[in-house]
Amino acid sequence: MEDQIFLLITIVFLTATSIVSIYGVHRLWLVFLYRQSRQRPTPDRFDQLPTVTIQLPMFNESRVAQRIIDAVCHLDYPRDRIQVQVLDDSTDETQQIARARVDHWRQLGTDIEYIHRTNRDGYKAGALANGMRTATGEFILIFDADFIPPPDFIHNIIHHFTDESVGMVQARWEHINRNDSLFTRSQAVFLDGHFIIEHTARNRRGRWINFNGTAGAWRRSAIDDAGGWQGDTLTEDVDLSYRAQLAGWQFVYLPNVTCPAELPQRLNAFKSQQHRWVKGTIQCAHKLLPSILRTTSSTGAKIEAFIHLTTPVIYPCIILMAILLPALLVKTSALTIGVGVIALGAVCAAAFYMASQRARGCSVIASIAYVPVLLCIGIYVSLNNTRGFIEALLGKSSPFVRTPKHGGQTIIESGA
Repeated sequence: MEDQIFLLITIVFLTATSIVSIYGVHRLWLVFLYRQSRQRPTPDRFDQLPTVTIQLPMFNESRVAQRIIDAVCHLDYPRDRIQVQVLDDSTDETQQIARARVDHWRQLGTDIEYIHRTNRDGYKAGALANGMRTATGEFILIFDADFIPPPDFIHNIIHHFTDESVGMVQARWEHINRNDSLFTRSQAVFLDGHFIIEHTARNRRGRWINFNGTAGAWRRSAIDDAGGWQGDTLTEDVDLSYRAQLAGWQFVYLPNVTCPAELPQRLNAFKSQQHRWVKGTIQCAHKLLPSILRTTSSTGAKIEAFIHLTTPVIYPCIILMAILLPALLVKTSALTIGVGVIALGAVCAAAFYMASQRARGCSVIASIAYVPVLLCIGIYVSLNNTRGFIEALLGKSSPFVRTPKHGGQTIIESGA
């Protein structure tokens, strides 16, 4: 009986380690694709610039509301070609701050409107869908409240829409508080892996990517064709992205066009953000994978979509590994195999993040230094993210919890 139990433990442990390693090796594959990718050709240019609606969804963002409104009203784009919508679901003083800035810019001739909802139906997706009712632009540009778009941002992305098959253009996130602490620097490296390596490799090799919820623009007709914004997942951006690509729209990712934003400065805020991303991704997998796997798209695109939407499975696998590892200490052979497989996955993940930092121009030593911290953060949030994974599988609903913004004020404590 004991031998059977031990055999079962060994099988479960090795299965979990193998899954983690498979996703780790895939990251190494993305690095290879990134190295093989070519620069995107220069797009044609519009003879006449199209109309653009800028949507600013926000909820209780009193520290950054004025900054983002002012930033978009300073964008270098013809005033008669631009509309700004402040989509505010706030219940605090953000309402007064946002209204005052909207009134200020309207008096200066900007086409800007303040739209306040008394409920949060659909959360961010609901606010964006509500704004679409009065949006006048052919293209929809979206910024979260903590982003600060540079003046030339629209000009850097809009001409990629001269290709009428393009439904969305995404820019790369940068971080205004990257160097505030070891915690923010580590988060930045974590996101660099996604934005520098993963997005670039997938997009330039014909795989599907997702809109990241902000710092990107949509063709209005692509949103409508995909069924519009829907609030049945916590990652409305991923949901709409895959539905649009299922409908045949092409996406463009521009790693050299950046838009700075704020990283969470409190550990609890980071954990809440990670929980939402993990849970929402699995909700999208449940909702969309059957349609994705039935599509006539290439096998490579399907595999990448499957891996992208199921990557959070690594977190419950890490928890299983931690629970079962002590039981294997008595059997050297099983332990050796498990540790070897874990090491393979860790090395591949390390190479993935080091490649992103090398692409930023960092030295090898500086790149290596962040690897242990990233691995520790990944292990630390595994229990939190596993909870999100299980809640998604069980169909348990939860509210959209916003990530607190501090507007440049450095917060170093990690308490609630």
